[in-house]
Amino acid sequence: MPRRALLAATALTVFPNDLDTDPLAADTRDAGPETLRRAKAFNEGNARHEITLAHVAAAACVTPRAVQYAFRRHLGTTPLEYARRVRLDHAHVELKEADTRWGFTHMGRFAAAHRRAYGVPPSTTLRT
Repeated sequence: MPRRALLAATALTVFPNDLDTDPLAADTRDAGPETLRRAKAFNEGNARHEITLAHVAAAACVTPRAVQYAFRRHLGTTPLEYARRVRLDHAHVELKEADTRWGFTHMGRFAAAHRRAYGVPPSTTLRT
């Protein structure tokens, strides 16, 4: 969580305020399967990009809170946790495909050959 957001959340929690934190009727009503379907489709189609809650909500045509309710109600997770999982799933598939696409079936041997050829392990190459 960025420092400003953490500071704001802390201030709202610690200091008395009249902020209404009850869910709006529209938010809970809009937290249905159709909202979830649109939000999931957006996540799948944009997995390569940095996704924010505002992006997901705009794509689903609802408020950010409605998106949060939909994910929590139907999937038991948050929209950003779901987006992270989608990205991880895509990376996992690419990693599994990469070794067979180039004929490397043993990752340890591939890593050793890569290090001999380029002087660095594959993980270093990935970070550059």
